[in-house]
Amino acid sequence: MADFAHFDALVLGSGQGGKLLAWHLARSGQRTANVERRWIGGSCPNIACMPSKNEMWSARMAHIARHAGDFGTSTGPVSTDVAAVRARKRTMVEREVQFHLGQYKSSGAELIMGSGRLIGPKTVEVALNDGGIRTLTAEKLFLNLGTHALLPEVPGLSAAKPLTHIEALELDHAPAHLILLGGGYVGLEMAQIFRRFGSRVTVIEHGARPMAREDADVAQEIQRVLEEEGVELLLSATTFKVEGRSGQEVRVAIRTPSGERTVTGSDILVAVGRVPNTQDIGLEEAGIALNERGFVRVNERLETTAPGVWAMGECAGTPFFTHASVDDFRIIKDNLAGGSRRTDDRLIPYTVFTDPLLAHVGLNERDAERQGIRVRVATLPMAAVLRTEATDEKQGFMKVLVATDDDRILGFTMIGPEAGEVMAVVQTAMVAGLPYQELRDTVFAHLTMAEGLGLLLGNVPAM
Repeated sequence: MADFAHFDALVLGSGQGGKLLAWHLARSGQRTANVERRWIGGSCPNIACMPSKNEMWSARMAHIARHAGDFGTSTGPVSTDVAAVRARKRTMVEREVQFHLGQYKSSGAELIMGSGRLIGPKTVEVALNDGGIRTLTAEKLFLNLGTHALLPEVPGLSAAKPLTHIEALELDHAPAHLILLGGGYVGLEMAQIFRRFGSRVTVIEHGARPMAREDADVAQEIQRVLEEEGVELLLSATTFKVEGRSGQEVRVAIRTPSGERTVTGSDILVAVGRVPNTQDIGLEEAGIALNERGFVRVNERLETTAPGVWAMGECAGTPFFTHASVDDFRIIKDNLAGGSRRTDDRLIPYTVFTDPLLAHVGLNERDAERQGIRVRVATLPMAAVLRTEATDEKQGFMKVLVATDDDRILGFTMIGPEAGEVMAVVQTAMVAGLPYQELRDTVFAHLTMAEGLGLLLGNVPAM
């Protein structure tokens, strides 16, 4: 017999925005429940952002150890115990899970572990993980459903049992030869991790360059970095057949401009995109419309087409970054209290955790051209920043876009060490609406990476 309960607020999914909202509403005195299918706290602390960066740091330690002789430190042969890497990662994840459980307890929000499906307006039926059914109704419903890895319809791919980032981060060994489908952000991060763990890595990318959303110079520099480390990138390559089984032997047939060929490896990892978790859970039946790409349709206040229902995070088409989901939470929280915050006037930065890092905020050159915005562009190689004379981290460059008519900074990209921290400085100036000269003439500490901003902005062409 089903168990029925009514709540002031019900959050479906415990990702970054959802859990923060559940904790906030519960602490404000509302009876609140948070339904989560599997990952307590969502994907970021369990299977995505934090675990991948944890293992990436282990990979960086291996890379540094191999090059220690360049800095005068003698080492012997370097190898990576991937089982120990996984253990370190799992310890971090367990700390995060315990932290989240503590937040549910202290806030008073009820965490319900199970799979939810809408069976009516603001009514969710939950198949509990430990058995049984609960039917939950609420005055307010919030959807934080997330996304999952896209598995392209390639003959033989599903039967090969390919890895996604989830399974790859649970490996206890470095694959002999990892074939990676997809040259986007996740794919290239994973490629560098496993190359540094000792795997041979081949990336197969459909497009003419990796990181298709980036400007050509940015993509080319990241490609150069990875190829120098021994990652093989096959571009303009279409996968049309997969044979074998990941973990044993896989054969991937591809078409390239130079003809057909077969790449043979030990494992295959798919990182070609993400799909929202919005299908077959009763959204349309509850009056919640989806857009043409399957994301929940929301307005600039994150309100859905159903009254009293909001959506946040990736399922709502929010940029696929944890910090963007956090801002979704802030928008909904403030608007519930009478505010008027929106999603269409915010500046969302991002960092890709390759080594060196790629950080970006605002427009890039392709955006500006597409939107008909006239800009002045300045660049600076990282080798020109004096700190790199001490660290030898000279790969990459900085690039800034400045408005032609009013000196505002419209965009910034950096490939280099501490890129995310330097980007934050530029983002602050952009939010403040400062003319680029203010940042150009700021006295930055010596020796820092941010010191390069003065040189970069000194290269901005005059109007």
